Amino acid sequence: MAATPRTSQPYNIFCVAQAGRLEFEAILFALSFRAANPEFKGRLLIAEPQPGPRWSDETRISGPVRALLEDAGAEIVPFESKVFGQSYPYGNKIEALAALPEGEPFVFFDTDTVFTGPLSQVGFDFDRPSASMRRTGTWPEPPLYGPGYAGIWKSLYDKFRLDGFEETLDLSQPDEYWRRYMYFNAGWFFGADPVEFGARFLRYAREIRDDAPDELACQSLDPWLDQVALPLVIHSFGGGRPGPELDGLDGEITCHYRALPLMYARENDTVIDTVEALTAPNKIKKVLKAYEPAKKLIYQGKGRKLRAIIAEEGMPRHEKALRNRIKRAKLWMR
Repeated sequence: MAATPRTSQPYNIFCVAQAGRLEFEAILFALSFRAANPEFKGRLLIAEPQPGPRWSDETRISGPVRALLEDAGAEIVPFESKVFGQSYPYGNKIEALAALPEGEPFVFFDTDTVFTGPLSQVGFDFDRPSASMRRTGTWPEPPLYGPGYAGIWKSLYDKFRLDGFEETLDLSQPDEYWRRYMYFNAGWFFGADPVEFGARFLRYAREIRDDAPDELACQSLDPWLDQVALPLVIHSFGGGRPGPELDGLDGEITCHYRALPLMYARENDTVIDTVEALTAPNKIKKVLKAYEPAKKLIYQGKGRKLRAIIAEEGMPRHEKALRNRIKRAKLWMR
């Protein structure tokens, strides 16, 4: 008999936060998570990189923010940056996995995520890991004379002796079109054991960085390294593209807004209303207004004005054009 998917057992939620923008985003993350998931049985963990030789700036979350996060029921989990650190901050999500409770299923979310519905409506199968498909064709960029998408991606599967490359292809998409090849946004992903998942993620990422196949000679890995390694890790654990049971992620249950100006410009009313309601109490405002984007967009009402401008002009098809409109309104900030 086939094993029963591990969908109902307790699991942990985690993100990464440190001094600066991420700690303020973590306030929205924790407040919205608790509001949307009052009956959650697992732990809400916020991984915090510790100061060390790989960081020249202070990394520890400030006292006022730490107090708000802990008041929201979050646990701060310290971890050491042994491989990446300031040279590649996206590596935080890889190295933090080693500090999580071993053997307990996990779901990672980028800190710039707001929760608008209960995760109990999401059908996680931790024996079949997956990740976000809210991505664009950012990697690879095949050179004019080759190799193409297939050659580049297959070289990575071959490097790590992963069978079943053909099984990862979306045959509904044309050959040599980026959507045919399994590629994720690392804004959320999940698995059965963070320590095991993280060790493999770290090994793959480091080996791609330090000893990439010849087919990657023309490819940039910064900032894409985590998203290059992630499909390989997920495939190695028997996972793949998310099914309909995960549709609420990047949908009615979670919103990966990326930056506050983008949130106000393009996300739905539920997201905006949720953020503004949760940040209204004075104890939240006192801390969050130290973050300039929150001060201007949330508390000074400029986010609503930006939203009205975009609604009147119409939503651009591409994010670059949207960012340019926000910049013209002098409201692009992070």
